[in-house]
Amino acid sequence: MAVTSDGREPTRTSTSRTLLILLSLWLLPWCVLLVDGRPATLVFPWGLFDPSSGRLVSLYSYLFEFTGGFGSLPAYLRAWPTSVVAFLLATASAAGGVLVGREDPRVTAILLVLAGLGQLSLAWGFAQQPGRVALPVGALALWVVAWLSYR
Repeated sequence: MAVTSDGREPTRTSTSRTLLILLSLWLLPWCVLLVDGRPATLVFPWGLFDPSSGRLVSLYSYLFEFTGGFGSLPAYLRAWPTSVVAFLLATASAAGGVLVGREDPRVTAILLVLAGLGQLSLAWGFAQQPGRVALPVGALALWVVAWLSYR
């Protein structure tokens, strides 16, 4: 286990409740994209959902079937899968705290903050296009969980 700067081990690890909250974030749209004031796309950590057509596109399909791959995307769109990786690592860290009692909660917290920053970047980049607005719901949710669980 990691030690603090004064040589002590951090005592707080994730609880089962915190892990369940993190897992529930898979069901929350991380970004709600509006075009001309109407929901156009819901961005989840696992993929995209178009409410008007009911169509789902997985993150994998988006990256490797519908675009030229991760490297061909603008930076604000690359922020989405990058934030998902940070979130997966944070969830794995929290699971380690719950299941085996080994977690550095500072790492879990910073990964949640980074995942939120990625979602904020996605929302900002999308909102720079005329007639488009993005609500970074996931950024707020990730930061609230980080603050309430790991402060």
